[in-house]
Amino acid sequence: MMKPINDRIVVKPAPADEKTRGGIIIPDTAKEKPQRGEVVAVGPGKDGNLMTVATGDIVLYGKYAGTELNYEGVDYLIMREDDVLVILDN
Repeated sequence: MMKPINDRIVVKPAPADEKTRGGIIIPDTAKEKPQRGEVVAVGPGKDGNLMTVATGDIVLYGKYAGTELNYEGVDYLIMREDDVLVILDN
């Protein structure tokens, strides 16, 4: 598994919605990137600051946050902890 450095985290984005609430199927070209995901790895922190997020947390992040990465066939985002907007209650 990946081990991020400093204040970086690895997030597995939630899958994009396939249908609207009304049941309309959304084509691939119209799907929005998810802004929610599960933290799968956390770095040790930076400059003596401990990390707020933990592995397993479900987080919301900015629309253009992070760097996309495909590792062993799975899509991930690597981002700074500062890119996380909120941690959701599980």
